[in-house]
Amino acid sequence: MTRPWRLVAGLGAAALLALLVSFAWTLDDYANTTLANILTVGLLAVSVALLTGAAGLPTLGQTAPYLVGAYTTAILVHHDVDLGILHLLAAGAAGALFALITAPLVVYARGVVVLMITLALGELTSTVAGQWKAVTHGTDGMVALAKVTPLPGLVELDSDQRVYLYVLTVVTLLVAGLLLVLRSPAGALLRATRDDAKRMRASGHPVAGYLTAAYVTAGFLAGVAGALLVTMNSYVSPGDGGFDVNALILLAVVIGGATSMLGALVGAALVVLTRDWLADAGHAPLLLGILFIACVYVLPNGLAGLRFTRRTPK
Repeated sequence: MTRPWRLVAGLGAAALLALLVSFAWTLDDYANTTLANILTVGLLAVSVALLTGAAGLPTLGQTAPYLVGAYTTAILVHHDVDLGILHLLAAGAAGALFALITAPLVVYARGVVVLMITLALGELTSTVAGQWKAVTHGTDGMVALAKVTPLPGLVELDSDQRVYLYVLTVVTLLVAGLLLVLRSPAGALLRATRDDAKRMRASGHPVAGYLTAAYVTAGFLAGVAGALLVTMNSYVSPGDGGFDVNALILLAVVIGGATSMLGALVGAALVVLTRDWLADAGHAPLLLGILFIACVYVLPNGLAGLRFTRRTPK
């Protein structure tokens, strides 16, 4: 992308961010809550897009580190820890640790096998959360009521408006940081590993190490999304990491474009709006299915495939 196009893209991103910030004052509390939910689901979708698109590890179990991060935050709240930055760091570290422990099961597999392994990890985590009553309160879930303070000296998140701005800030910083990494030499190495792991291995590159780094990073992002879930809802249950959630997240990534982090956010918005706004009419599953089929046949590369590219002069 040439410098003028980079400038246009940067201005567009700044304008979009300004618009999202303005929603905190121009929309009602319900809309702010919905937007915060979209951003949280979007961050989880970004972690899936990182694995599926950039690393070539399709996953159906990213709600596992998501649940780990959420329960970590809820436990901190129960111990009277109400500092948001500590919630984010602890939940992200817990999600990353979970990913590091399970990485050997995932990074050496490929294709459908990865899907089955990650699906099993997701279902196992949800089952453990439902049965480990001493820690998670079982299927009743954990109520985590607290007035979270993002940083020492800042105001409490005592309104839907402030919670939305908090979630927007966290997601923006994490996604921006991830995009910078993916546009660096580290991102190029990861994409090369995805495209031809055998050649990379023959060239002396630690393929398993690159994939493990991506898997752990995705676990960190999912863990932080779990922390944001608890901040928004003051509650977490095993149902928050069920198979239906995994399926919706993967659907959001397919709609947005597996190789696009921003596309994953847009896809998450479409999925959440369709599910929540049309759920009362009972047509949400049908419309989500139609949306998925339409994207597969009309936009095989997702919404990210709509971007315009300049032809190189001959």
